[in-house]
Amino acid sequence: MKKKKMMYDIDEMPPAGKSIVLALQHVFAMFGATVLVPILVNAAIKSAGVKGEALSIAVALVTAGIGTLIYIACTRAKSPVFLGSSFAFIAPVSAAYIAGASKGGISGGLAGAMTGIMVIGIIYIIVSIIIKIAGKAWIDKVLPPIVIGPMIMIIGLGLASSAVGNIFDTSIPVKGIAWKGPVVALITFLTTALIMTRAKGFFKIIPFLVGIVVGYLASCILGLVNFEAVKAATWFQIPKFHIPFVSYKPNILIALTMAPIALVTMAEHIGDHKALSTIIDRDLLQDPGLDKTLMGDGLATFVAGLLGGPANTTYGENTSVVGMTRNASVGVIGIAAVLAIILGFLGKFTAIVQTIPNPVLGGVCLLLYGFIAVNGLKVLIENKTDFSANKNIIIASAMLVLGLGGAAFSIATGKGLSVQISGMSLAAIAGILLNLLIPDEFEEDAIIEIKEDSKKIKEEAASKIDELKKAIKEELTIELKDEILDEIKTELKKDNKSKRGK
Repeated sequence: MKKKKMMYDIDEMPPAGKSIVLALQHVFAMFGATVLVPILVNAAIKSAGVKGEALSIAVALVTAGIGTLIYIACTRAKSPVFLGSSFAFIAPVSAAYIAGASKGGISGGLAGAMTGIMVIGIIYIIVSIIIKIAGKAWIDKVLPPIVIGPMIMIIGLGLASSAVGNIFDTSIPVKGIAWKGPVVALITFLTTALIMTRAKGFFKIIPFLVGIVVGYLASCILGLVNFEAVKAATWFQIPKFHIPFVSYKPNILIALTMAPIALVTMAEHIGDHKALSTIIDRDLLQDPGLDKTLMGDGLATFVAGLLGGPANTTYGENTSVVGMTRNASVGVIGIAAVLAIILGFLGKFTAIVQTIPNPVLGGVCLLLYGFIAVNGLKVLIENKTDFSANKNIIIASAMLVLGLGGAAFSIATGKGLSVQISGMSLAAIAGILLNLLIPDEFEEDAIIEIKEDSKKIKEEAASKIDELKKAIKEELTIELKDEILDEIKTELKKDNKSKRGK
């Protein structure tokens, strides 16, 4: 009987109390990255000398929750994915906002940025319909294990610098941070690791939540937590939603400059789902199907733009939580989505979560990001990828170097705007193209195999001929011996008759 890989499968629901705690763990996993996107976009806009705020942290949380619920509905609750703010859109959204603001102020900036996000969502929806009509047979051709493995590794390893940066974060204005940060990260890491390996029962499936709580308490003791923002925050807040034709008039021209990034993020979407498929032992690109997962992601991104939030994407952090806790319950993901929406309206709680120091997140991410990378290696091992084949070496080498080496490719779109493709996105495109363009080594291998088979056949034939010769020789010898004996007997009989006659 096959051993159950997940403690809670996609269609199973833990008891109510456990479900809420498990959902909170997913919220903590996505929170840091989800709120970081609006922070970085607004910082880029400010550094360019442009007024206004493109994205709101509260709206980012709300749209992440709504987007995840839309995704769950589109995939018929068959895929345990959490959608959060996409890092791939930081530069395009910033550029679109700056370009729009230069013409029409804050509303013009919103027009370019938000319309662009909605256009990306529409592109996803169109591609999902095409895939539904054309079928899915091409997936394995375009994305074999030799492309998927390095892609998944890059997703994890590409985030490694972020984890290390959080551990050694010196932005916290506290005396002695140089040693306090790493100490807190170490406490968080060891707590999480010990819970994962030594704990029993319910605690074994919430290692990250326990690690964050212990790390947070250690941070409070060492004076790394600043509660001023919590005191200033209100208990209830209305997120600053930006609605088209109310907050701004859509700008399709600037929005189209963001369209090419959809090709990049779709490759990321497929890579993330391949990684999750490996973890939960289900092919999500076949069931519920790539058409449905892209439709869910596309609708979620369109709605995010409609409400003034950042574009959504599948979150590797939550994928890691699924794998390391062995909890693939889609119901738990749904609860996490609802909690994210509620958080967007709770000013005090949002402020408290934002006080979690970066070293705490860094300690947890050491495991989260490493787990993703290891799953990429697992794909190569389980599919017995042959690295004696030059084609496989070329593909893996190019992808790893491009994805982790900081390579970037910019496409100018006019009016001072450009789309930059880098990291995992660039590596994914390179891997797909190399796999399709480099000819297989089939002919050479076939010739070698035929020669080897021919040599083997000749050797076997020669051996059989020798055996046949030996058998014939032995047979002839026996027959000849019998004939000689018969001849001698005949001659002896003649001699005897002759003697009697005399």
